[in-house]
Amino acid sequence: MATYTYPTFPYHPPHDLMQTAPQRKPLVVIGAGPVGLAAAIDARLHGLDVLLFDEEDSVSFGSRAVCYAKRALEILDRLGVGDPIVDKGVGWNVGRTFLREEEVYHFDLVPEPGHKRPGMINLQQYHLEEALVKRATELGVDLRWKYKVAGVQPLENGGRVSVETPDGAFEIDADWLIVADGARSNVRRQLGLDIEGHVFKDRFLIADVIMEADYPAERWFWFDPPFHPNQSVLLHKQSDNVWRIDFQLGWDADPEEEKKPENIIPRVKAMLGDERPFALEWASIYTFQCRRMKNFRHGRLLFVGDAAHQVSPFGARGANSGFQDTDDLVWKLALVMKGLAPDALLDTYDADRTYAADENIRNSTRSTDFITPKSAVSKLFRNAALELARTQPFARKLVNSGRLSVPAFLVNSALNTPDADTFEGNMVPGAPLDDAPVRVDGQDAWLLDQLGNRFQLLVFADSVEQIDPALRAQAAELADAAIPVETVAVTARAGNGTAGMAVLHDREGLVAQRLNARPGTVYLMRPDQHVAARWRRFDLHAVQRALARAAAQDIASAATRHAALETAAA
Repeated sequence: MATYTYPTFPYHPPHDLMQTAPQRKPLVVIGAGPVGLAAAIDARLHGLDVLLFDEEDSVSFGSRAVCYAKRALEILDRLGVGDPIVDKGVGWNVGRTFLREEEVYHFDLVPEPGHKRPGMINLQQYHLEEALVKRATELGVDLRWKYKVAGVQPLENGGRVSVETPDGAFEIDADWLIVADGARSNVRRQLGLDIEGHVFKDRFLIADVIMEADYPAERWFWFDPPFHPNQSVLLHKQSDNVWRIDFQLGWDADPEEEKKPENIIPRVKAMLGDERPFALEWASIYTFQCRRMKNFRHGRLLFVGDAAHQVSPFGARGANSGFQDTDDLVWKLALVMKGLAPDALLDTYDADRTYAADENIRNSTRSTDFITPKSAVSKLFRNAALELARTQPFARKLVNSGRLSVPAFLVNSALNTPDADTFEGNMVPGAPLDDAPVRVDGQDAWLLDQLGNRFQLLVFADSVEQIDPALRAQAAELADAAIPVETVAVTARAGNGTAGMAVLHDREGLVAQRLNARPGTVYLMRPDQHVAARWRRFDLHAVQRALARAAAQDIASAATRHAALETAAA
């Protein structure tokens, strides 16, 4: 049975960075895990120079994060790596929960048609990282392998990074730093920054086995199965015939004993219930925690992913929420670094993503408490819900074997323009936009593939001919602004593009349906595909005010006015 061959990435001596120390770079990313690589790729897409340090010279060992949710896949599409990830991974939408051997609950992550991506794919983290490294290299990220960040000293205008390499140590200054060095963040620990929350007293065994099996590509979760009584078990299919099995062990289990092959193999055989051959590829013992830093921004140090927050693996919120961190952060950082938005814009990264982290922690804690009840009363409730779920539909909603990752709706973001008109549906300001099928230049395509990396204005019309000529002229004005806005016509009937305006044909009417749009409706979209504002008719000044708000320029204007008034009063 074949196993994965780990690549070794080239080490480049640091002579160029040591010539006149400390050199100064505009942006340094610390950590080449999935989140750090995503941040570096996104920064390059926004035209920023990026220097990335990682102390290893390969991808992560073991499958680690394996579940990537629909929203994460859409972000990866925007970064240019969605297709290889989905092609390699195992897509799935259905999850099943069993009590002993009887199914008591199931869910479908994408119950409606008209979405490009499945609800989830399973893929070993090493495959994901390899694809991200390839993309980062293509885009010109300066990747430095075997560069260990030994410390960071915050500066008023950035940070000084101490780096150790096989060819010596040096220091380098950065205008901005993105810290993505994982749950055991050396930078966070070295700076003495807080991280608060709960560590759950239970242990789980991960066993990745290679085997031929005809199980469907679904998520299966057992409570109290006969092959592992009084505990829980989770089964996922990954690529290359690798199957992830999680066995709950209890807090008293000896981690060193439990991860020995002679103790793992009998558990797997008992689960399979037959003599089929399999090979143990990787195993690990883990506990889990739900906690976060109080603030993700510390001056010019910006924490993302597990360095900023951690959740239990039930619900697949770890890497998925990390991708959403960088999705929110990098476009804001690009505007600030280019001098197009005030420093205050990055405070909204902290506010919006701590809000999202709290939502993830809340849901993850609930799942964990259900799976590993902490008292006799909570265990009684859990078991009663499972028993009732056999026959009572209402009880199935109480079964919580891991409510799966969904994107945060940033409804309280300071960047949102509140609705002045009446809308229905879920696409409120702060929501990540739903996907839908479209047609572009006569070719079938997807809505989200046409959006992102810049501000865009979606203008709905029956046809191109129905678009007001005055709107076309004002669209050109928006395109020439300091922060440009691309206007995109979304038409009910097919047509050709017009000068200065892209056209999307809403080929099944699902764009208008999901956005509760009619002819004349306008949506302002952020570079991360979140809704910034929406109106029932186009108004240039309203769009300009909403754009200023979405880029936090109104905050700067208010501060400037306040300072001027204070000066006048003095």
